[in-house]
Amino acid sequence: MFVIRRCTADDAPTMVDIVNQAAEAYRGVIPADRWHEPYMPLAELHHESAAGVIFWGVQEADKLVGIMGIQAVRDVDLIRHAYVAPDHQGSGIGAALIGHILSLHTSRPILVGTWADAGWAIRFYERHGFRLVSPERKASLLQTYWNIPDRQVETSVVLELERSR
Repeated sequence: MFVIRRCTADDAPTMVDIVNQAAEAYRGVIPADRWHEPYMPLAELHHESAAGVIFWGVQEADKLVGIMGIQAVRDVDLIRHAYVAPDHQGSGIGAALIGHILSLHTSRPILVGTWADAGWAIRFYERHGFRLVSPERKASLLQTYWNIPDRQVETSVVLELERSR
């Protein structure tokens, strides 16, 4: 059994470990010029938190095993840094996290960006109601709501949550 809770500053070292372990799936999938070691340094996590990313985590048996962030940017919410420890992947933790975040954030559009060649990530978001936006709209959204280099814009996709009207 697991518990979903808001992450704290004390969780930062474990959060970075989860991100860096899970990000190994991207090695060789994303362009080599976008890969770096570690994938997320602790300073970057602190920067993301200071920029308003609120992290939620799944704790199982007193151990954090998955995280997902949400960030309000202008008139949308962005799903940020969604990772599950490799030994817990496929157990429903990602689904529980996204379900929790979506239950809290219902009034604004929700976007998520990921690597274009990360088919597993795209399929995960599609299973949860997100749909890929057009390439033209993708570039505009990435340049408006994210602060990423042009090379990352080229090699990424954006998915938007389709909500019932």
